[in-house]
Amino acid sequence: MISVIKTGGKQYIVSPGKRLKVEKIGKTSGEDFVFGEVLLVGEPDGSSVKVGAPTLNSVRVGAHVIREGRARKIKLLKYKPKKRYRLRKGHRQHFTEIEIKNIEG
Repeated sequence: MISVIKTGGKQYIVSPGKRLKVEKIGKTSGEDFVFGEVLLVGEPDGSSVKVGAPTLNSVRVGAHVIREGRARKIKLLKYKPKKRYRLRKGHRQHFTEIEIKNIEG
C-alpha cells in the first residue's frame, strides 16, 4: 500500500518501511507519531485508489523518528562588479529522518 502525505509544505509518496528526510517536526529520536494530513492512499498497481478532498480523515500513516540533524551547508554568494559588494552566507536546514511503519485505513 502506498500513500501521499503532506508535511512541512511538501508532499511525499510513502510506503511501509521507507525512510525519508522531512522538515523538522519537533519529535525526539525513538518516538512514534502519526501523520494527520493524508492526501491519497492506494495500491501500487493502481487497482484501488482513494483521493481526499483535500485530505482523507479516516486514514492514518504511522512513523518512527530515527534521528534529527542538519543538512549540508548551502553556500550563497552575491557579487556586484565594480561596486566592491560581496556577500557570503551559509545555511544548514534542520531535518528529521523518519521511517514509515504502517498505513491504516
